[in-house]
Amino acid sequence: MPTLSITDLTQLAADALRRAGASGEMATATAAALVAAEAQGLASHGLSRIPQYAGHLRAGRVNGDAKPRVQQSRPAALLVDAEEGLAFPACALAVHEAIRSARECGAAFAGVTRSHHFGTAAHHLEAVAQAGMVGLAFSNSPAGMPAWGGKRALFGTNPIAAVFPRKDAPPLVIDLSLSEVARGKLMVAAKKGESIPLGWALDKDGKPTTDPKAGLEGMMMPAGGVKGAMLALVVELLCCALTGASFGFEADSFFNEEGNRPRIGQVFMIIDPAALAGTDVFNERLETLVSAMLVDPDVRLPGQRREALAQKAQAEGIEVPQALIDQLQALARP
Repeated sequence: MPTLSITDLTQLAADALRRAGASGEMATATAAALVAAEAQGLASHGLSRIPQYAGHLRAGRVNGDAKPRVQQSRPAALLVDAEEGLAFPACALAVHEAIRSARECGAAFAGVTRSHHFGTAAHHLEAVAQAGMVGLAFSNSPAGMPAWGGKRALFGTNPIAAVFPRKDAPPLVIDLSLSEVARGKLMVAAKKGESIPLGWALDKDGKPTTDPKAGLEGMMMPAGGVKGAMLALVVELLCCALTGASFGFEADSFFNEEGNRPRIGQVFMIIDPAALAGTDVFNERLETLVSAMLVDPDVRLPGQRREALAQKAQAEGIEVPQALIDQLQALARP
């Protein structure tokens, strides 16, 4: 596979999105986020999403001219309207304003409404860690899992992320979806013509399947059974009932070019450790736990692998399948 630099890949991705109808700001923010995911080894949320987003832009499922704005604001809570554009500029605005509010109030809650797929959840918390704060991120998504005991897709796979800054080391980064695996893994397997393990997904008739295409047309299994389904419900309510966004069952699949504008929601919770026991205490308590974890030599800290891959990609570039490069170049071509 050919290797391209992060700079070249970001430019190529941004050009493809602009050609599809995204504004310059939207294209740049989105390209940077997707290339960052690719650099961290998260191909399901990386460059493979560019053709999908471009298709949504061309089909009118995304407003390429959207200019996110703060719709509602109080000292420690705010709501950003993504104006039905790609999610990344709106999420960046929400996180920026929430960090500012958390400095004043100790904590802040920021919601984003009328949004779209927001990539890897932890990406939006990088600025939070850099500010020395604790961050949580949640998003709902088009229906992909049943309510517990149900027979139709109702909840999204609803990713959750958390970041905990460390004083002299990379932050702890936890990022997961509430399905057994992210739907993006099925998308990648389908493109490669590979099968998936039993237990990942159900077909449209509710039967276990090893066919990723059948899984994408059907439903994902919740992580941890009923517990995962209940957490997915919590995320739906946080991201939609509080923001006015669409629930998962009201949003058409991201994996189809045609459909409605998803109008889903995201929320971010940001906490300044200085407002509670204090930054020094926070640092000491966190490192005490990390030290206890690392007594076992097989323990790997969350986010460690991503950080190592990102540093390697920065120095050496990223290997990308030729077919995907050809697809991106075709999209970017005038």
